[in-house]
Amino acid sequence: MARVRFIGPEPVTVPELDGRAVQPDEVVEVPDSRYDGFVCQPALWEAVEEPKQQEPAGGDGPTDLAPARQTRPKISAAKPEAASQKTEG
Repeated sequence: MARVRFIGPEPVTVPELDGRAVQPDEVVEVPDSRYDGFVCQPALWEAVEEPKQQEPAGGDGPTDLAPARQTRPKISAAKPEAASQKTEG
C-alpha cells in the first residue's frame, strides 16, 4: 500500500478509508490503485511513499515486451498488360 500525508487545515472523514477521520499532518496508507486520486489534490495531500511496482501476471520475472515485428504486405511488381488493340479494316 502507498502512503500519503494529509496537509489540510482541519480533520476530514475519508470515505475511501472506510469513513475514517484523518487529522492534519497524519500519514495514512491508501490502496495503490487510489494513490493518484489523493496526490492529485496537492492542497490536501502530500506523497510519502509511492505504490510498489507490480509484476505482470505470472510473476516469472521480466517479460519480453518488445512489439511484434510487423511486415509490410508484398506488392506485386508486375506491370499491367496493355490491352490488345484490334483494327478494323
